Parts: sequence; structure tokens; C-alpha cells
Amino acid sequence: MASESFEEIVEDFEFLEDWEDRYRYVIDQGKEMPPLDDALKVPATKVDGCASQVWLHPTIDGGRMYFDGESDAMIVRGLIAVLRRLYNGLTLKEVLAVDARVEMGRLGLNDHLSAQRSNGLRAMIERVRSVAQAG
Repeated sequence: MASESFEEIVEDFEFLEDWEDRYRYVIDQGKEMPPLDDALKVPATKVDGCASQVWLHPTIDGGRMYFDGESDAMIVRGLIAVLRRLYNGLTLKEVLAVDARVEMGRLGLNDHLSAQRSNGLRAMIERVRSVAQAG
């Protein structure tokens, strides 16, 4: 139950046959994402469990979740952009219904990220889910 925006990534990945191209695609997604305001890079928005510095700034507007993020690692910034496309604009109930591991698995990310990156991705997903649960 992913967003339409995420489905576009899935379709794009079908045309990218090797992992290097997919890796570049994810990095490019991060480059296109607007930078997070430095004022939002505070302990409350920092995601623990990531090897790199990661901040997620979620907002709930009209019962729908949106978030911005930042990382000092290009691939992680790209993963944030992919997660934004997975979750942004979904209702809180829809956010909780998304099986992010399955959805990210459709991109082959589960098989191609290092253990540290996988742990960081799980930490980001858990942060998004916890905000939706509290919302």
C-alpha cells in the first residue's frame, strides 16, 4: 500500500538493471530533496541507530503525514528521499499499514545495503511509525 510517488520509483527501478544504476538513482533522489533547515537539526529530530548523522522532521497536516530530512551521507540522504516518497501524504492509519520492509524490498534495497545502513533504515522507519502512532 505505497503512495503513487513511491510506485513511480518502483517502475523506474524496473528499467535499471544493475545495482550501480539503482544506487545512483537513490543518491540522485537525495540530491533533489530540499535541504533541512539547520534550525531543525536538533537532538529531538536526530535518529539514533544510524551510522551517519540523520535528522527527520515530521509534520502532520490534516491527518496526513509529511516529513523532511537530512543526512551527512549521500546514500542515506537518498534513502530519506525514498522514504518521503513512500510515506508523505498518507494518512496516519495508512502510514501504519505500510510494510516498509516489503516495499523497500521491492526495490532490492534489503539485499544491497550494508548491515549498518539497513539498521539505520529500520531506525528511520521506526521513527516515522512512532510519530504516526502518537499522532
